[in-house]
Amino acid sequence: MRALVTEWINKAEGDRRTAKRESEVIDEPNWDAVCFHAQQAVEKYLKALLQQEGIPFSRTHDLTQLLRSLLPVVSDLKVLSDDLEWLTTFSVEIRYPGETAIEEDARQAIKIMEKSITFIRSKFLQPDFNNPS
Repeated sequence: MRALVTEWINKAEGDRRTAKRESEVIDEPNWDAVCFHAQQAVEKYLKALLQQEGIPFSRTHDLTQLLRSLLPVVSDLKVLSDDLEWLTTFSVEIRYPGETAIEEDARQAIKIMEKSITFIRSKFLQPDFNNPS
């Protein structure tokens, strides 16, 4: 199981780096991409924690649903509820016409991503998962 948890974390860190890089672009930043990758990073960290805890999960992008699955074993994650609900809005719809993120959304998404990832990382049993390089 440890290998799969590591894979989830590595994928999450890729999304995290992409969100942060794009948020720093000066000329024509893609705010939609920042928000999407921030959401994806948190989603994959939640799935890594679910994997660690042996909790089955479906193919969903709903951070609130993933969080609900974790609460029986990691109840203090509840403090992330409102932020994760907001971030979930960037999971699917933002990739299609009709929805567009603005800079303020992107800055908020990065803030929520960093806060959530820091908190989720603290829940991993293996010390090396708490601070991936």
